[in-house]
Amino acid sequence: MLISHETPIAYLPQSYLWNDYDYCLVHLCDTHPEYLDFYKEAVKKGREVLLDNSIFELGESYDPEKFADRIVDIKPTYFIVPDVLEDAAQTMQNWDDFVANYGHLPGMKIGVVQGKTKQELLDCYRFMSDRADYIAISFDYSYYSITSCGKNKLETYMNGRQDFIAWLNCTGWWRSDKPHHLLGCSLAREFKAYCGLKGLRSVDTSNPIVAALNDERYIRGIGLLNHKPKVKLADQIDAKYDKEKLKLMLQNTQAFREITEGRL
Repeated sequence: MLISHETPIAYLPQSYLWNDYDYCLVHLCDTHPEYLDFYKEAVKKGREVLLDNSIFELGESYDPEKFADRIVDIKPTYFIVPDVLEDAAQTMQNWDDFVANYGHLPGMKIGVVQGKTKQELLDCYRFMSDRADYIAISFDYSYYSITSCGKNKLETYMNGRQDFIAWLNCTGWWRSDKPHHLLGCSLAREFKAYCGLKGLRSVDTSNPIVAALNDERYIRGIGLLNHKPKVKLADQIDAKYDKEKLKLMLQNTQAFREITEGRL
């Protein structure tokens, strides 16, 4: 899988050392001009850039009209069409409305699967399979707590997404001819399960970066064992540069890559 870890501004120049592509949170472009400039320059350098609608950070998708303007400005490789958390019907309606109003925009369109039940998630998955250039599946649907279990909430999320993807695959709904993106993670060891799964192209998570900012070291082959940092990367976007934390970022991101590649 291609990997990207959202990174504080002070470390963005070094992020090329661990990121296969660059993940931009659109709402930060409003408040941090240097952040916006970094991603515009990344596009000019020929790097893949994914523009996120910041729903995880804001609780709701960034304003569609302003989002369209940012797409025109940045010209990302792909962007996440505004969705609605756990609402399949409104997410599908948002897709139709956005494409109708802004179908001319540059870049590939990523459709996020949303819903509260297996049927809603499947309906949304099939909808996006037929329309989106790229399909995204989140790490934290409440549905996972119904179908899966774990020692804690994070393990339940981890097992839930693994089980959902396995179910799509074994029932024949999984579109291996389409690229898939995994949005975020609860526990890094989840990604061992996906080695060799056709159609799974990319993942984003700030987990190893935020861990480093909090002086937490990944255990090789596992990551953070049964917890994850509670703070969001967007809340640490202005973190000051520190050589020791950079060293830990490099170690953590390498450990994460080994997990996704099945190296123990």
